[in-house]
Amino acid sequence: MKKASLTAAVLSPLLLASSCGSASGGDSPPVSTPAPTPTGTAVAFATEELARFDEPWAAAIAPGTQTLFVTEKAGAIKWFDLASKRSGIVSGAPQVDYGGQGGLGDIAFLPEESNASLGTRTIYLSWAEAGPNDTRGAAVGRGQLNCASNGSCRIEGLQVIWRQPKVTGRGHYSHRLAISPDGQYLFVASGDRQKMTPAQDTSNNIGSIVRLNLDGTPAAGNPFSGQAGQAQDIWSWGHRNTLGLAFDGSGRLWNLEHGPAGGDEINLIERGKNYGWPVVSEGDHYGGEDIPPPSSRPEFAAPAISWTPVIAPGDFIIHSGRMFPALRGQAIIGGMKPTVLVRVAFDGSTGREVARHTMERRIREIVEAPDGAILLLEDGDGSRLWRLTPQ
Repeated sequence: MKKASLTAAVLSPLLLASSCGSASGGDSPPVSTPAPTPTGTAVAFATEELARFDEPWAAAIAPGTQTLFVTEKAGAIKWFDLASKRSGIVSGAPQVDYGGQGGLGDIAFLPEESNASLGTRTIYLSWAEAGPNDTRGAAVGRGQLNCASNGSCRIEGLQVIWRQPKVTGRGHYSHRLAISPDGQYLFVASGDRQKMTPAQDTSNNIGSIVRLNLDGTPAAGNPFSGQAGQAQDIWSWGHRNTLGLAFDGSGRLWNLEHGPAGGDEINLIERGKNYGWPVVSEGDHYGGEDIPPPSSRPEFAAPAISWTPVIAPGDFIIHSGRMFPALRGQAIIGGMKPTVLVRVAFDGSTGREVARHTMERRIREIVEAPDGAILLLEDGDGSRLWRLTPQ
């Protein structure tokens, strides 16, 4: 496998942050994001190329193992063992509606099913599902992953446990998954499907983050539990296109969200909060029409940090600090426009960009390995899987 120094592979030698407004490739001029104050310790990475995939969208480590499972947008699921470098294909994947932003989406495992042997364990998947009359929506399924000692893996008994309403179009599914740290709840990001206004209509779950029991039923204690005509699964709403969901070390849930022309953001996700889309945003509509900023409407939850110009995030992690003590509690974001790795430090419910690393290609997915190494998956065909360790 290819090994390289930081300067010879995917990362540039620029290790400290530049201004968010200085990066090129955004969709609108810098108007709202202040220049970050570079703080903390500069981090240099050594890089190793591990494998290649075609249009990967998401990845997850099976708890207790060294095995990374990767979803490819066209519908394949593959595994890669970080220790042995062996790989294989998982059979039994669902049929997906591939096109636009749709296809096979996220993958998740239950933390309590941690075992050094893959064996049999619960698996959650999300994907774009076709409906009648040229409609589509995100779906989430639960099944059993069965892996034999020879590396043969198959998903059995996969059943849909949650759906978005079916609408036209092939964008903004979101369908990111996160299991709560206590292993009791499944959180699902439900994108606005490029329809905007349903994100403020709590009779449906479009443009929301939902909180489910592990069987897909709405969890008790959700904001609209028992209220007739309201979506029982909603936890928060007013979201545009969430492409990252992550819990921090204190058990707080954060999302990473695409804005319109500007206004990509991270939010601290709290029960019953309305995050304002499409009424407010730090960005503007693509046609140039102004959108009032969150500061103009205090009834909406404001982002912890936003970017104008955008970073077009793929996903993020909140690092544990294993292997990289200087990164403990920081969000590490894979950017696609511009092609960057962005680091954000948090202070309570607010964040600040502390470093930006220039990348060679768009970063679609980011995972923390069991030892604390950072795993990056590039976007598109021929995507490389990289392992980042301290240089």
